[in-house]
Amino acid sequence: MKSVTVTFFAAFRDQAGKDQETLQTNAATVGELFEEVAARLSGLESYSRMKFAVNDEMVRADHAVADGDEVLFFPPVAGG
Repeated sequence: MKSVTVTFFAAFRDQAGKDQETLQTNAATVGELFEEVAARLSGLESYSRMKFAVNDEMVRADHAVADGDEVLFFPPVAGG
């Protein structure tokens, strides 16, 4: 198991009821980690429409998750 810190932004923060949490996970990728978190929090959007960062670097959903990483979840943003 890996220990990772997940940071939530905007609507995700509202749904989680907190800014951040530390999790124990077996997720291999950021996408798998998001699916794990989404299973606990209803209403999270599919990760195909959102952005991720690991240790302050923007990454794709297939980016590997390592012990000690800080993973940031950014919800889709609409504008116009």
